[in-house]
Amino acid sequence: MDRLPCVLLSATADLRGLFGAALSQIADRVEILDHPAENPERVRLALGWRPPADALARYPNLAALCSIAAGVDNLLACPGRPPDLPVVRVVDPDQARAMSGFVLWHVIGHQRGFAVYAANQRDRVWRRLHPRDASAVPVGLLGYGQIGRRVAGDLAALGFPVRAWSRTPHEADPGITHHHGPDGLGAMLGASEVLVNLLPLTPETRGLLDARLFSRLRPGGYVIQVGRGEHLVEADLLAALASGHLAGAALDVFATEPLPAGHPFWDHPAIRITPHEACEASPQAVARTLLATAEAVRAGRVPPDTVDAARGY
Repeated sequence: MDRLPCVLLSATADLRGLFGAALSQIADRVEILDHPAENPERVRLALGWRPPADALARYPNLAALCSIAAGVDNLLACPGRPPDLPVVRVVDPDQARAMSGFVLWHVIGHQRGFAVYAANQRDRVWRRLHPRDASAVPVGLLGYGQIGRRVAGDLAALGFPVRAWSRTPHEADPGITHHHGPDGLGAMLGASEVLVNLLPLTPETRGLLDARLFSRLRPGGYVIQVGRGEHLVEADLLAALASGHLAGAALDVFATEPLPAGHPFWDHPAIRITPHEACEASPQAVARTLLATAEAVRAGRVPPDTVDAARGY
């Protein structure tokens, strides 16, 4: 069987260096090419992350464009992307587990006052905080897909009251209260102290984390931002922290990455920063997704895990 040619497209990452070993395991079915590929009309697949602006126009016979992650917003926004070109995301159970661990770390840190303990250690202060029980710290999730369900279930198992919101109705898992639509968003926010953003970036969700949304959380709220940097209105977060309505925030994603050295987030005592590493799809999951896409293209089928371009996920 002929191998299906796939080109690696990224202006910001060394995809061959990151995924080459895993991709070599499917080399008998998929031919991996570097951009710009010779004989571009042969290329049927692309594996991409923030592709060069003019890259897609070079390959007229692409049948699918695969992401290296669950997020696909940068691929959907790529100039020259044919509107009917399928865009495929990675679905990786290990990624959901890693994200859940990251979120639980911050939720428990807020509940138990770990930031205060860190300051006390620095100042050599021995003081017990007598933290609240998990049942007294309600958590709201923005997003209830595969990752959101895992996060919600793990939080609930630890005793946190969990509410989840999505744009459309979902059947909630046991122990989770589900909300949807504009009215449901207000209800979820008003009942939540900790807010976890797991949403994809779409025109509707850009700038969602703003002053109005923060004001609807319970006083002393805490925001965990692991969606996309463009979800957050940064000035509104700083204002909500300055007013005391928010007690703190954990930020893993930013509108500009790396975060500029002079950015006020770096020195803010109530903000915890990590460099966009809450979770990553494994190289093996990326290779599995690419192989499944190649097999679907070969059979004339829509690839598994193709996103709805109109919705953005």
